[in-house]
Amino acid sequence: MDIFEEIKVKGFADEYIDPSLDLFAEIDRLKKEKNAVILAHYYQEGDIQDIADYIGDSLGLSQQAAKTDADIIVFAGVHFMAETAKILSPNKKVLLPDLKAGCSLADSCPPHLFRKFKEQYPDHLVITYVNCTAELKALSDIVCTSSNAVQIVESLPKDQKIIFGPDRNLGAWVAEKTGRDLVLWNGACMVHEIFSREKITKLKERHPNAKLLAHPECEEVILQMADYIGSTTGILKYATNSPEKEFIVATESGIMHQMQKENPDKTFIPAPPNNHCACNDCPHMKRNTLEKLYLCLKNEMPEVEVPAHIIKDAVKPIERMLEISAKLGL
Repeated sequence: MDIFEEIKVKGFADEYIDPSLDLFAEIDRLKKEKNAVILAHYYQEGDIQDIADYIGDSLGLSQQAAKTDADIIVFAGVHFMAETAKILSPNKKVLLPDLKAGCSLADSCPPHLFRKFKEQYPDHLVITYVNCTAELKALSDIVCTSSNAVQIVESLPKDQKIIFGPDRNLGAWVAEKTGRDLVLWNGACMVHEIFSREKITKLKERHPNAKLLAHPECEEVILQMADYIGSTTGILKYATNSPEKEFIVATESGIMHQMQKENPDKTFIPAPPNNHCACNDCPHMKRNTLEKLYLCLKNEMPEVEVPAHIIKDAVKPIERMLEISAKLGL
């Protein structure tokens, strides 16, 4: 099986790597040699976050992808994030360590079904959460992230009718925060819907001083318990700026790497899920490994491509988001 077939089947090049190879040093060397930049989401494993040139949430990563002068963008995240980078930098080569790093939320909103849904509300403006496919972005008027969703909705006239998708939990939270009546697509993230209210309640009894920090993709019953609700960047900033020393964190466990690095004197406890696992890992985010990142930079594949006609339509709502965010200082 050649490398192209292997990537097609497995999603990545499965080459032998000498165990004595210093992957951090090799990745640094390849980055300089190829003028490449590594963008990593907070949900990636710690080693990838440590080697990345920029670590952030969806808004920050989109901003970095739009302004980078690198020839190659290695996106350590999931497929829709790499697509967004390609839409914003169509002339650059965009690599993803594992092509099968997908997203349960993006999968919950097939574009052909959303198109029919949209047709039922012809006078509505469409705002889509960035956690969706390039095809869905192409059907949108504005893209948002959890960092700016409330502000983007508030920037629109109060009489503007809005469809919000694909995340119903984020949409319901935005509707509550803004007082707007949003038409919601019924999608959700598997990781953020797994938290157990009962187990969190018991955990808080054992840690009465701990503050509960939650991502707005969580279900309403979890958000009602939270001391702070915000994006991954918001959660990180809150924990860093808070005088409190103990936190229960209701989002993907990868964020704890940065939380602990920035706050070594504080305690962070993963919110317990509704299953027998001790943590809350996104199986898609965790498909990427340091080894896969090294091989994808070495071979310059797998490469993420987006058809030109999709780029043409999808770039407009993303640029509108970036423009609104810039005006609001986000």
